[in-house]
Amino acid sequence: MKINKIDHLCIAVKDLDAAKKVWAPILGKEPEDEYVDEPEKIRVARYILGGVGFELMESTSPDGDVAKWIEKRGEGIMLVSLNVDKTSEAVDELKEQDYPIIGGLRDFRDCQFAFVHPKAVNGVLLELIDDKWNEPKDE
Repeated sequence: MKINKIDHLCIAVKDLDAAKKVWAPILGKEPEDEYVDEPEKIRVARYILGGVGFELMESTSPDGDVAKWIEKRGEGIMLVSLNVDKTSEAVDELKEQDYPIIGGLRDFRDCQFAFVHPKAVNGVLLELIDDKWNEPKDE
């Protein structure tokens, strides 16, 4: 499996608007992308730092995965996402090595992503994504 780069890191937060106010003075800018992903039950503010996404992620539902993560572990780093050429091939390769994949392949915008269970990778939710999005350059 070829890893192109770290695609993004996600911070699970209880209140996205409050978290943006905390991070704004540190990051020195507004998010480059904000969106709601209804199937994943999340609301996201995405910043680009050194070509890597830095995401603040809030659950839109008490039964969402982010809400469950926060309930179990508290706010903080939830996810590391690795950019790969083709998610389906990366998933197949990891399955051959007995890494547990959660929920299979999922669609987002013009790409696919999948998750490796945290119990297999030191308690971090690992995402594989083949996003080809042209990220804005850091200012």
